[in-house]
Amino acid sequence: MTSAAASPGLPPPSARTGALSHLRVLDLSRVLAGPWCTQNLADLGADVIKIEKPGAGDDTRHWGPPYLHGDDGPTPQASYFAACNRNKRSVTVDIATPDGQRLVRELAARSDVVIENYKTGGLKRYGLDYDTLAALNPRLIYCSITGFGQTGPYAARPGYDLLVQAMSGLMSITGQPDGEPGEGPLRVGVAVIDVFTGMYATTAILGALEARHHTGRGQRIDIALLDVAMAVLANQGAGYLNAGVVPARQGNVHPSVVPYQDFPTQDGKMLLAIGNDGQFARFCEVADVDWAHDARYATNSARVTHRATLIPMMNAVTRGKPTHEWIALLEAASVPCGPINDIGQAFADEQVRHRGLRVEQYRYADGAQPASDPINRICSTASPLRLSDTPPTLRHAPPALGQHTDEVLRECLGLGEQDVAALRARGVL
Repeated sequence: MTSAAASPGLPPPSARTGALSHLRVLDLSRVLAGPWCTQNLADLGADVIKIEKPGAGDDTRHWGPPYLHGDDGPTPQASYFAACNRNKRSVTVDIATPDGQRLVRELAARSDVVIENYKTGGLKRYGLDYDTLAALNPRLIYCSITGFGQTGPYAARPGYDLLVQAMSGLMSITGQPDGEPGEGPLRVGVAVIDVFTGMYATTAILGALEARHHTGRGQRIDIALLDVAMAVLANQGAGYLNAGVVPARQGNVHPSVVPYQDFPTQDGKMLLAIGNDGQFARFCEVADVDWAHDARYATNSARVTHRATLIPMMNAVTRGKPTHEWIALLEAASVPCGPINDIGQAFADEQVRHRGLRVEQYRYADGAQPASDPINRICSTASPLRLSDTPPTLRHAPPALGQHTDEVLRECLGLGEQDVAALRARGVL
């Protein structure tokens, strides 16, 4: 099979768009890390089939408030689910039943990628583990996402973003310094380890797909939240590994760049991100101060050394004007700066609006919305992946639970209405 060949049941590539539109992904994951990965693949055109438990579905369908709104106000459907399940088709299958396991195996045999985030070894008892599925489909790429990986003393432990933020050291460098108001370790305001894990899983899958072009074989991918958390410590991790420096919490202050933090203004705060000496000199010109000619502050390394004297002087100066005046003056001088927005202000920003980062989709075509589902219009944040020839596509709103069960079983497995009805009567779907 060539790299351009489509998975069984998919239209020919010429009939579709999207960089990955020739691929099918079977999504056995839930919550955030796995679904974040599969939404990336779906945005790039892959046919992502999301397998969910009948009657319950993905945990995040119920993680509210806040809830999605229908015509008559809030509904029982949590908005969390909408963050990472766009462009997927939802199929309800009870994998605890032999018939459900058979259906998933048949779908895996017709798929390019399987993604799961069960506990290590958790799918083996259902016959949905890598060895079983790879025997049915040697070209299958099987990505397992766990808290601590498939090996090691913690392999059997469940893993959660907050737990891994704590264990990895990330919380130890997030928050106000000791001795400051509000001191103590803090989690990041988004489940960033889950999100980063989803991004690393996406990269690994794309790498495995490229390797398959040459080998003709699939492979297993082992992605762990703890591994990812350690990797994204980035410069902070490198500082410890190479210089023996254990970093401490510094609030919004950068450990190696000054000034690179928030500053008070006449009516609030602004953010300065001055990354080089030229930018600092231009700030000094706008602020009408001569610090750029002072040996203590002329270079970044000197400013880091003399941070304790520079920052109070800067605070005194920045309090002299309101935020919007500072931003106008500093932007005109090419000094990186900006407001500290809340999320509502961020989505209202003219650049965010220009880039089309608010996406509005509808679950159902005109007249197709069933009375049982009060939700139709759903908003999400657009994919940041901008490809000139094969850009991300919008095909499906975050689906209702089981919205595409009949469609997928008919298209992919050739089941008829009576077959599906019989499976549903037995509680399989």
